[in-house]
Amino acid sequence: MTVIDETPAILSALADQLPDRDPEETAEWSESLDQLISTQGTARAQFIMRSLLQRAGAQSVGVPMVTTTDYVNTIPADQEPHYPGNEEIERKYRAWMRWNAAVMVHRAQRPEVGVGGHISTYAGAATLYEVGFNHFFRGKDHPGGGDQVFFQGHASPGMYARAFMEGRLTEEDLDGFRQEKSKAGHALSSYPHPRLMPHFWEFPTVSMGIGPMNAIYQAQSNRYLQNRGIKDTSDQHVWAFLGDGEMDEPESRGLLQLAANEKLDNLTFVVNCNLQRLDGPVRGNGKIMQELEAFFRGAGWNVVKVVWGREWDNLLAKDTNGALVDIMNETPDGDYQTYKAESGGFVRDQFFGKTPQTKAMVADLSDAEIWNLKRGGHDYHKVYAAYKAATEFKGKPTVVLVKTVKGYGLGPHFEGRNATHQMKKLTLQDLKDFRDYLRIPISDEQLEADPYRPPYYHPGADAPEIQYLMDRRAALGGSVPERRSKHAEIKLPEAKAYEVAKRGSGKQQAATTMAFVRLLKDLMRDKEFGNRVVPVVPDESRTFGMDAFFPTAKIYNPGGQNYLSVDRDLVLAYKESPAGQLIHPGINEAGAVAAFTAAGTAYATHGEPLVPIYVFYSMFGFQRTGDSFWAAADQMTRGFIIGATAGRTTLTGEGLQHADGHSPVLAATNPAVVTYDPAFGYEIGHIMRAGLERMYGGNHPDPNVMYYLTVYNEPIVQPAEPEGLDIDGVLGGIYKLKAGEAQGPKTQLLASGVAVPWALEAQSILAEDWGISADVWSVTSWNELRRDGLTAEREMFLNPGSEARKPFVAQQLEGAEGPVVAVSDYMSQVPDQIRQYVPNEFATLGADGFGFSDTRAAARRFFSIDAHSVVVRALQLLAAQGKVPADAPAEAFRRYRLDDVNAGTSGSAGGDA
Repeated sequence: MTVIDETPAILSALADQLPDRDPEETAEWSESLDQLISTQGTARAQFIMRSLLQRAGAQSVGVPMVTTTDYVNTIPADQEPHYPGNEEIERKYRAWMRWNAAVMVHRAQRPEVGVGGHISTYAGAATLYEVGFNHFFRGKDHPGGGDQVFFQGHASPGMYARAFMEGRLTEEDLDGFRQEKSKAGHALSSYPHPRLMPHFWEFPTVSMGIGPMNAIYQAQSNRYLQNRGIKDTSDQHVWAFLGDGEMDEPESRGLLQLAANEKLDNLTFVVNCNLQRLDGPVRGNGKIMQELEAFFRGAGWNVVKVVWGREWDNLLAKDTNGALVDIMNETPDGDYQTYKAESGGFVRDQFFGKTPQTKAMVADLSDAEIWNLKRGGHDYHKVYAAYKAATEFKGKPTVVLVKTVKGYGLGPHFEGRNATHQMKKLTLQDLKDFRDYLRIPISDEQLEADPYRPPYYHPGADAPEIQYLMDRRAALGGSVPERRSKHAEIKLPEAKAYEVAKRGSGKQQAATTMAFVRLLKDLMRDKEFGNRVVPVVPDESRTFGMDAFFPTAKIYNPGGQNYLSVDRDLVLAYKESPAGQLIHPGINEAGAVAAFTAAGTAYATHGEPLVPIYVFYSMFGFQRTGDSFWAAADQMTRGFIIGATAGRTTLTGEGLQHADGHSPVLAATNPAVVTYDPAFGYEIGHIMRAGLERMYGGNHPDPNVMYYLTVYNEPIVQPAEPEGLDIDGVLGGIYKLKAGEAQGPKTQLLASGVAVPWALEAQSILAEDWGISADVWSVTSWNELRRDGLTAEREMFLNPGSEARKPFVAQQLEGAEGPVVAVSDYMSQVPDQIRQYVPNEFATLGADGFGFSDTRAAARRFFSIDAHSVVVRALQLLAAQGKVPADAPAEAFRRYRLDDVNAGTSGSAGGDA
């Protein structure tokens, strides 16, 4: 591919940089090709050209990769299949849907409501969707299992309009658009939100870029289910409808290689190329369709372009010297946008008038006929041909690049205008013009009666058009979109599967990461449950001690392992298999969350529950992929998120970018994430068991959650589960781990995760050096304690006069004497979440600021969170209360050299997961 310097457009220009030493011979070759096409058609010419290119490559003839083709349709007119539908009927109810979609948004913008909405996206994309609804999208009752369709978020009004025609929604429902509480029971979410409409939408897509990424991994997940023998998904297809502006998101393009590498021909992207993003042109000086064609081809995708409607076929057939195609190639997108905002006469002068040949081509066409030269995305013949080609293509995923007009049919105030995305309502004249254009049987009087509430249109369930519409959906397996949460039952592991967590590590040291991995291994061995577990690890399995899974569970690869492994003689050799259980996305956290989401929603998309367990460096979870976790929550994903190598001071040597002191704060912002910071393996066992019971036990009112557990790589002796463990406390967020035994003043030490051993060390120092009795509490979840506290406050607020419920943390600490010192390996904000619910005087020690590389002991002394810092802070609080001498804190500070980072002793050196 060569870019011509004088032209900003991306062109094929394959021969422009080479001299033509014999133009006469070149002309003969071109004439031969023209004759071949005219006598035997484009299909035969395509085969000959590919054969010649292949032969040229074998002879080392330097032929460039054709990453872009001319700005014309990929499928020639003579290769278009017969359109199987009734065009007249489909055109009629497509017009009704476009009217109802626009009216729904317009009515939602009436003065007393004013909640907005988007009109123009669906207006331009209606044909793209309707060809799919009528002939391709298979519903849940299809014998093959049904398709998964990722709808473009801003086109949601069109899906509601179709559901209205199908009788799934009423006029009252349409009037509840974007009024989810005030119109409860008859409310429609603004965009595809499964959590808000759990029986309608399957996939949240309006957070740009996440839809493309999740669609790729949904297609992979379908193959994963098939290859592992859990479900036959061979007849299911994944569709993702995307915007050309959306394709600027890194997530939209960054994972294309996975789909190509795994030959996901069960996946089709449809990119609605209306040449506009939210504020203006996508590529005013360039050509976004050509750019995307090159990008997708380079990534290994099959590309189908739908640029022009059938009205252009005769003109292109007349273009014997290529003058028209040259203009098409050279015209930038900014001009194409302008043409659709002007008139037929303007197009005649500014486009066709560029050369005498092209001007002559349209001499016998009226301005109205020129204006009616449609873009390919508004021609159901062209779109059908592209979809059929996409679904029949084998060996690669397909992207269909379809040229449309944003706001198509809405009139000159909307069509192709830069501000069309922000325009919410139509004037009375706009409504009349739009009605006339669509031929809607609504009178002027009806529109004039209340311009803010123009009527919806439905001809009645018995109308032949509606019968046809319903017959088409019945033949394809029912309505789309539809979400079903009924799933196959799974038998959860028995208590014995958690024994390894209860036993502790004996005399050996083991980090909580390893305690978790040992538990996971036993869960995966469970004969009835183990095959449901889907470990997801982005290229750090060995760091987390999960390489033991390689030879048994194996790494999922649909192509198997076709090479001789360098470590084949090792017990823990790297092993790939089509039936592999471990999802290994590579250094790719975004893809890992997408895989996690696809697996964690298989209970709904496939009726087959999977339990994804995503293990990663905690720093690269919610900080890097928080938006994806939000989408996972919206999609009601279930599973476990394991933030390994957690903490600000625990991952020695790695330094600032790996030092996580805040992931629980970020996790707290996601209402569907239940966060725990366990200190010991037995705590992990109870949390995991409770999580599985909540998700798939069938008794919890809200099973659609993700459990976030932070685990550490610092080895300690994992204690066995103590007798009489307060399991409710473990799950509720706090329990008393060890009572103080000294006879002096009392204090309470609250710690979580890796900080619990420091608190136990501080307990001993306080008793031995100062005669103070300190109770140590393991806080398994600061986050859940705060949520419970907020819930108690809200219950009191909404029930004035009734007795207020005590927050769980206050119940647990009832009767606990003395001031509280709270400590963790996180910023102060993490323990501070519960401050208002603790009646005792409360102080926090936190690792605030950036992390750095050093020993654990030095880092903890620097942040003043180690055992001796806890001791001194407790003494300060007690001194203020007159419980210890006033000079005790200063004496302790000097004795323990708190200002010397080299004097710290809390924490071991080294230690892998």
